[in-house]
Amino acid sequence: MTIDARNIGFRYGEQPVLKEVSFTLTAGRFHALLGPNGAGKSTLFGLLTRLLALQQGDLLLAGRSLKQHPAEAMRQLGVVFQQNALDLDLTVRQNLHYHAALHGLSRRTARARSQRELERFGLLERADDAVRQLNGGHRRRVEIARALLHQPSILLLDEATAGLDIASRNALNSHVRDLCAQDGLTVLWATHLIEEVRNDDRVLILHRGQLLADGDGHRLCAEQGSGDLATTFHTLTGAG
Repeated sequence: MTIDARNIGFRYGEQPVLKEVSFTLTAGRFHALLGPNGAGKSTLFGLLTRLLALQQGDLLLAGRSLKQHPAEAMRQLGVVFQQNALDLDLTVRQNLHYHAALHGLSRRTARARSQRELERFGLLERADDAVRQLNGGHRRRVEIARALLHQPSILLLDEATAGLDIASRNALNSHVRDLCAQDGLTVLWATHLIEEVRNDDRVLILHRGQLLADGDGHRLCAEQGSGDLATTFHTLTGAG
């Protein structure tokens, strides 16, 4: 199951933010959407999650058009936004159960799936703690666990490591990669941090609303005649 972006364009007033962006993601793989702040990454995520209305082009999630079959398409999607969206006064478990109810899951199913994700994310000991008692890394784990409760085939993460220390960033990044291998999830990981991207990742470089490059990191480096992704990124975007 994958994402197919077809000629996506978007403007805020007269200001173009995305310009004819097209790509097709590979099912069951980790994809890095790499771009400086202001590149258009969050706008693209807003369109994928229907927080913003499509103005030009179409987005297909697992083959379902967001324009023609929005409800079916959205069922394939799990999302972790840059801004924390948990209820800080509820416990970890209560946050999961509440989210499960929003997706129409029965209480029995919600309990079983919540238990599974709590175990998988190493959160069982914190399950009955209020979310406000957790550090940033644990809160992000809760958000990812919550996003997986309805068993989506696609997981979007928009600057998911914002505000985390280096160790927490690395741990979260590695865990999401494990989800691709274990569950066959299609992951789109948006970041401006080159150190979160590996040479064997599928890399999409977005800059000033345009998709400048799309391919395996090592291939992009070879095309630019550079030895690493950081140099390739700086060459393509002019970022210092």
